[in-house]
Order: sequence, then structure tokens, then C-alpha cells
Amino acid sequence: MKAPHRRLRSVGALAEPGLDSESGLRSAYTAHGAELYRYALRQLGDEGAAQECVQEVFLRAWRRADSYDPSVASLRVWLFAIARNVVIDEIRRVAARPWRRGLTDEPEAGNDSIGPVDDALVDGWLVEEALRRLRPEHRQAIVEAYLRGRPHAEIAADAGVPVGTIRSRVFYGLKALRLAMDEMGVEP
Repeated sequence: MKAPHRRLRSVGALAEPGLDSESGLRSAYTAHGAELYRYALRQLGDEGAAQECVQEVFLRAWRRADSYDPSVASLRVWLFAIARNVVIDEIRRVAARPWRRGLTDEPEAGNDSIGPVDDALVDGWLVEEALRRLRPEHRQAIVEAYLRGRPHAEIAADAGVPVGTIRSRVFYGLKALRLAMDEMGVEP
């Protein structure tokens, strides 16, 4: 197994250790561990599973430390993207083997459902971060067409360009958005 290389990220005039060092991992855990735990707990409704998910998030972050790029996404967003994938993996694992759930303590009643608000919040952060990576004209076309629900002809009239140009910007913008989300580690 290839060991991740050591990377220093500069923060102003200071440099903090990367996630591939013990101090960097401790720093990231101190800054984001509790919030990741609360997210996993809300999604899973099981304290033990939430703790395991947070451990798995930091294990994956450590293993993929060389793939973290602060110019692509903040550390918080990157960790939450990993957490989202870990929670989905845990939900699928439990769904595939429901009999295992009976071997451990059951979660409290009412807490075992996935919180769509929490998932929507994380998804919103991820999409916002990915949109920042697009060229301005692509970002504007996607925001106007998909988030504001405006027709292409209306967007074209406001921008002073042909409708075909807006269609092209939306098409290529969506391709770039998918690529940006792939680079951020978001799985479909």
C-alpha cells in the first residue's frame, strides 16, 4: 500500500500539518469530529454506529490525504462529503443484513430514520462548493435554469446571447459540475 505523502497547507503565514500526520489528523478531529458525529447520529440514530462512522471518516481522510486539495473544497466540506458516503455505506450495510441490527442495542424509537433535512443541507454545501469551481457563464446558466427555473429563452434574452449559447452553457456546465463533484469525492 502506498503511503500518503506529507503535505503542508499554508494558512496565512503559518503552515499546518496535513491529514497524513498525527497532529494534522488530531487538529481536524478537534475542529470537525463533534459535528461529524452529530450528523452521523442524526442520520443513523445509533450512537455506536455514529462513532464508527466518524472513525471511518478520519480513516478514509488519512488514507486519501494526498487527494485533499484546499483549492477545491474546504476541509469541512471534504470531510462531510466523506461522511455522507460513509453514512450511505452504513445504511446499505444494515439494509443488506438487517438481522445484524438485532445483535446490538436497538436505537431509540423515532431516531432510526434518515433525516432528509440533514442530508439536504450537506448536499447543498457540496453543490455550492462545486458551483464555485465552474466558469462564471456556466454557473450563471445552471443557476438560472435549474435553481431559479427560468426558461432558456428568457435567460438568453437577459444575457444578450442566442438561446443555443445558453443551452450549450448549461450542457457543458453540468458536465463540469459532475467533474467537480467527482473531484470532491461525491459518489452518486
